[in-house]
Amino acid sequence: MEDSDTRAILPEDTLSSVDDDIPINDTFCNNEEVENKGHICYRRPPFACPLSVSVEPVLFLSMFSLSLQWPLSTQYLWDRISEDVGYNGTKGGGCANTSGPPDPLQKEVETLTAHWNLYINLGGFAVGLFVVTLLGSWSDQGGRRPVLILPSLGLALQAGVYLLVMYLKLPVAWFLLGRLLSGLSGDFNSILAGCFAYVADTSDRGSRTFRVAVLEACLGLAGMLASIIGGQWRRAQGYINPFWLVLATNLAAALYAYLFVPESVTPDPSAKLFTTRHHRAVYRLYSALGDPTEVGSYTKWRRYKLWLYIFCFFLVVTVHFGSRELYVLYELSSPLCWGPGLIGWGSAAQNLAYLSSLLGLRTLQRCLEDSWVSLVGLASNMTGLVVISLANTTELMFTGYGLCFLYMAATPVLRAKLSKLVGPEEQGALFASVACVEGLCSLVASSLFNTLYPATLHIMKGFPFLFGALLLLIPTGIIGIVECRDQRTDRREDSATS
Repeated sequence: MEDSDTRAILPEDTLSSVDDDIPINDTFCNNEEVENKGHICYRRPPFACPLSVSVEPVLFLSMFSLSLQWPLSTQYLWDRISEDVGYNGTKGGGCANTSGPPDPLQKEVETLTAHWNLYINLGGFAVGLFVVTLLGSWSDQGGRRPVLILPSLGLALQAGVYLLVMYLKLPVAWFLLGRLLSGLSGDFNSILAGCFAYVADTSDRGSRTFRVAVLEACLGLAGMLASIIGGQWRRAQGYINPFWLVLATNLAAALYAYLFVPESVTPDPSAKLFTTRHHRAVYRLYSALGDPTEVGSYTKWRRYKLWLYIFCFFLVVTVHFGSRELYVLYELSSPLCWGPGLIGWGSAAQNLAYLSSLLGLRTLQRCLEDSWVSLVGLASNMTGLVVISLANTTELMFTGYGLCFLYMAATPVLRAKLSKLVGPEEQGALFASVACVEGLCSLVASSLFNTLYPATLHIMKGFPFLFGALLLLIPTGIIGIVECRDQRTDRREDSATS
């Protein structure tokens, strides 16, 4: 369903006015052109460049740095905690011994590593939730570029703190300080909000789903490249040199956004950052969905759809985040006992699904509505998670990764549908709230999956992955029901007009 969901709820003149307000891509206008044509024009960055037409490089660089950092920081925590408790199973071959009872030291290392991951993520995302909402909603008046630059600098500062911990052998609790500093600057979720709002500013309704999918494919391509490099690099040179690349990549993302990304909205010089107005804008979005004078069943159904899609997005991303946090722990311990090289290839196989999902989405859109494409993606995700939950060999683990080849097809569809339900002047507030939901997803995923994993080790090692597959049944049902209802409404309206 491309435009049928919006045409059923918005009058034709509203749709026309919305499409007319979308700025022309890569257009720089003078005052006379603005007066004659009525275009909303980009503001030139300090050094205009023919290639400065999108935010994909910013998202690619930021995701590359995070994908390089995520598994390495977990492995560093594992090694430091193993050193503290005196466990050397993976180095001495004890991990591969699965015939006897579980090693109590290994269980202690697994539990402590999972808990420290939980504490670090809890601190960072609790702070980031407030800041992301503030920055994202402010970008509707203040511009998108600051929301890309400031969080990139915060992520660079976090990498600097992690380097200090490694150089000086500081306690792992200092990782929490770096995470808090990144959260105060908006964290990666602010970059996501800014990039997706930028795409909504510069795309029409028909192409928005694919443009969003392209951005998500950039996430996967960056993650795949970083995973391959990170695993091999860590095995060859340790942790410090890869984290210097994390620091440099975040600085490069901030520099690119400052020098080459044109502004997609007209900044208001009087727009204040520290005001409750921005948080109220997000509240109004969900309480009244735009103009409070609008009435009618279409407006109510549009609001219900916004909440339903947000809830589906929450569940899908929570499963993504929760399972991703456990993959490294699951692979490090018995019976898999993977080393850095295999962990890197496993992460690459997981991130390759971003690209295969993009190709699959583009292909399936030719014969299916967007909602049905998302259901195919959810089915792929559930199948892969069930296989991974039972994996006790390397071959079976990679089979599970392969079955997840369309698992990222659902999230771009949900983002695009949410974007089509609000006006062009509300895209920043919307994607700020979506970014906050992503932050909440990380918070819930860290709390739930990192607590569930050690609690179910004696029952079924892969139970959290099976639990995630069962959770995905809920958004599958909701998306299917909403799509069927919309199709029935469209058929009734077609019958009435014919």
